[in-house]
Amino acid sequence: MSQTLVDIRHVTHRFGEQVVLNDVSLEIAPGSYTVLLGPSGSGKTTLLSILGGFVLPTEGKVLINGKDCTAMPPAKRPTTTVFQDYALFPHMSVGGNVGFGLRMKGVDGTTRARQARETLALVGLAEAFDKKPHQLSGGQRQRVALARALVVNPAVLLLDEPLGALDLKLRRQMQDELKAIQKHVGTAFIHVTHDQEEAMALADHCVVMNDGCIEDEGPPERVYTRPATRFSAGFMGESTLLAGTVAAGDAVTCIVETAFGRHRLAVEAAAGTKAALAIRPEHLRLGPTNGAVSLGEATVAEIIFQGSFKRVLADSRIDPSVRFIAKVPASAALRTGDSVAVSCEAADVILLTK
Repeated sequence: MSQTLVDIRHVTHRFGEQVVLNDVSLEIAPGSYTVLLGPSGSGKTTLLSILGGFVLPTEGKVLINGKDCTAMPPAKRPTTTVFQDYALFPHMSVGGNVGFGLRMKGVDGTTRARQARETLALVGLAEAFDKKPHQLSGGQRQRVALARALVVNPAVLLLDEPLGALDLKLRRQMQDELKAIQKHVGTAFIHVTHDQEEAMALADHCVVMNDGCIEDEGPPERVYTRPATRFSAGFMGESTLLAGTVAAGDAVTCIVETAFGRHRLAVEAAAGTKAALAIRPEHLRLGPTNGAVSLGEATVAEIIFQGSFKRVLADSRIDPSVRFIAKVPASAALRTGDSVAVSCEAADVILLTK
């Protein structure tokens, strides 16, 4: 990245003997929407807590705008945090909740009220100023928490699984609103989630974490279409993985030997390297190959209707340990037990060596 707002340098953190972050380094650009994505226990929430000043790392540094904030308390660093449980004051009005941070900074009442109203209007709650939190829905309370965090004009807004308590429809609506608000205010957002769909909907910078380390990072489209590791391929969406070995390779192409044949790919890899071929569900074809790369026959084991498509699980006849995961049109006439030819285009095959 050409500019750096947040610079995380070799951060390690331990809880007793357990290492929860292992030498993590990460740069975050101004105005970006970064999503920390990973399963429970991957270290993403601990990293967010270190950024917010709630946890002091065992080793390493955190710089924001070039200033070392590693040991700086939360109230003094240029960050604010939106929590999953909203953490609103029930006895205060919505306007009082939003203006609380300004009050702590010594801002006068008239200015607080004006700025709180303006920020509530930004999140679509201009009429809620005098209400109490219990009078609002879950989605509205989440907007109040967001307004309270934004009103103090932080350099970085931290979001700890902010949509986790919402139902699916409201979660998708809030995803759209979060992205629109972030673009409008231009503040860097760092958002923790374990939801791959949420990450792809929101992020322009996706960071995949596993076991205290960063597995992959970059634009979500690149992380999805060309994941860097087996874990990233399996966590950032689904993939069918075929084990193999690079039989030959040069600076332009390589040939990978698998139980499904030899496959020439337009990527560089050294001969003898253990590898896996990953194929996304939308790239698998069930039916006539029509010149595509054949992956043999498979038996349909399960068909799951998912509205606009069917998710099909089919067991390979070449290697029964391999279960193909495919997306087919909702109108596809497939039944459990059917025998189908499986294929894909060579350009859609992803080579993984990590």
